[in-house]
Amino acid sequence: MVEMAATGLWRRAKGKDAAEERFGLILLPHLDAAYNLARMLTRDDEAAREIVQESCLRALRYRDSYRGGNARAWLLAIVRSRFLDWARARRMDVSDPVPDGETETVPSDARTAEALLIEQADSACVRRVLENLPPAYKEVLIMREMEEMSYREIADAVESPIGTVMSRLSRARRAFAEAWVAEAARQGEVT
Repeated sequence: MVEMAATGLWRRAKGKDAAEERFGLILLPHLDAAYNLARMLTRDDEAAREIVQESCLRALRYRDSYRGGNARAWLLAIVRSRFLDWARARRMDVSDPVPDGETETVPSDARTAEALLIEQADSACVRRVLENLPPAYKEVLIMREMEEMSYREIADAVESPIGTVMSRLSRARRAFAEAWVAEAARQGEVT
């Protein structure tokens, strides 16, 4: 969706050189992931589009700093940075509810309860629950569960150590599961 619209805009842009054209081809496959992250973080379609557009312009402007590697993680890091700027301008609290230094135990089950719930859930309900999580939790869940990024890719995107990402993801999954149960109880599905 976003990728198709951006492809047309990219091709019509005037004054592009060959390097910009090649760089655009690197970014285009990741525009949907960028939009998905921005949309889930902002809960606002228009704001998400603006953030993705600003992110692409910033990526283009600083393309010399891209050293190869995972373009998706690099672009999502820019989207995340643009979101944080957007949220701060609106005086939104985007802090992590649990400090990075705290450790948590990760369940050893191969399949966690929240993973089973997500598989069986109605997507609208999942979206509602996800949208109400703190941004720090929401972003890692989106990157891991929806975009299927590795811990290393997420760590690069959020500019945090892998251990912090793993801990934050564990807390995010736990918060999601608790919010899911509360949502189900509100709808009368769980007593």
